[in-house]
Amino acid sequence: MKPLAAALAAGLALAASGGAANAQISDDVVRIGVLTDMSSLYADATGKGSVAAVQMAVADYGGKVKGKPVEVVFADHQNKPDVGVAIARNWYDNEKVDAIFDVPTSSVALPISALTREKNKININSGGGTSDLTGVACSPNTVHWTYDTYALSNVAGKAMVKRGEDTWFFVTADYAFGMALERDAANVVKESGGKVLGEVRHPLNTSDFSSFLLQAQASKAKVVALANAGGDTTNALKQAAEFGITQGGQKMIALLQEITDTHSLGIQATQGLIVTDAFYWDMNDETRAFSKRFNEKVGHMPTMIQAGLYSATMHYLKAIEAIGTDEAPKVMVQMRATPVNDFFAKNGKIRIDGRMVHDMYLFEVKKPSESKGEWDLYKLLATVPGDEAFRPLDKGGCPLVTH
Repeated sequence: MKPLAAALAAGLALAASGGAANAQISDDVVRIGVLTDMSSLYADATGKGSVAAVQMAVADYGGKVKGKPVEVVFADHQNKPDVGVAIARNWYDNEKVDAIFDVPTSSVALPISALTREKNKININSGGGTSDLTGVACSPNTVHWTYDTYALSNVAGKAMVKRGEDTWFFVTADYAFGMALERDAANVVKESGGKVLGEVRHPLNTSDFSSFLLQAQASKAKVVALANAGGDTTNALKQAAEFGITQGGQKMIALLQEITDTHSLGIQATQGLIVTDAFYWDMNDETRAFSKRFNEKVGHMPTMIQAGLYSATMHYLKAIEAIGTDEAPKVMVQMRATPVNDFFAKNGKIRIDGRMVHDMYLFEVKKPSESKGEWDLYKLLATVPGDEAFRPLDKGGCPLVTH
């Protein structure tokens, strides 16, 4: 009996140690890869500020989770899907990266989400916009944290049509993000009783918007909607001012405009512009405290994408701490089960389709006479609850949603 008892005891010990081994940190390190635009039109809204936001969160968390170090690596995807996928594949296969964060540029974000699912890792997207990430292309391994084309369009579109700005013309970036933004905004305009008079597509990162803006002007639409972002938005707005579009009575709306874009264009050129955002530095004591620290480190106030990344990093690390493992499916379950309550979101929740639902805000750029400082740029027009701002769960076509 003794050998049998010993064997049973040994078997139980092995099972117990196997259970413990399963609930550990893979490779004894949690490694986060920030895949972003370090050098092109989205570099101000993401880029080094995205990396800094993740690094700040890791440092504030203590640099370790369950006693294991947390490391941050980063790379520039150059807004090219093939470059982004090659970096991500190498990170997952060879560099022991557990999760990829940020990924602006929807044409890069979509294949990164698909690769993450294939490799059974985690992707928390803050920078990419397409609502397809939680729609037809949803994944059990991806969280869409900060904003999407549906929320941007829904918040601004409804508000403007309600105010009588009911005929629209789109100037759209000719790739996945621009198309999704135009599609989602056009649907909102039509559902709200407005009309779309036309659209024109421009190449990504173009410098000359004259022909596109002239078509918008000729349309006589009450609203000229820019379905683009970053440097494309700022260039289009500068050139629209030169053409006197707003002086001619048309309203300009930038469907995605970051605080860095508004700052770089200046309040004189952007006053009165309507902006939808997920975050503004000057909302309350918490947002001001984080933003002051970020500004000291990076040299400008955080964009919503950068603030969202800090929030997402903290949520990810807390989930690993709570369950004692960085195993992707278990971490995803824990993140979905835990509300997000921080300076970025109050009672935020991650749905089964991957959408993190939180309040969105409609702002108007202040007049120069109203601004009390360099970054005092926005006044709040409306706070839109997350369930109203983001697309209803059953309307996105996500295969993970069971009715």
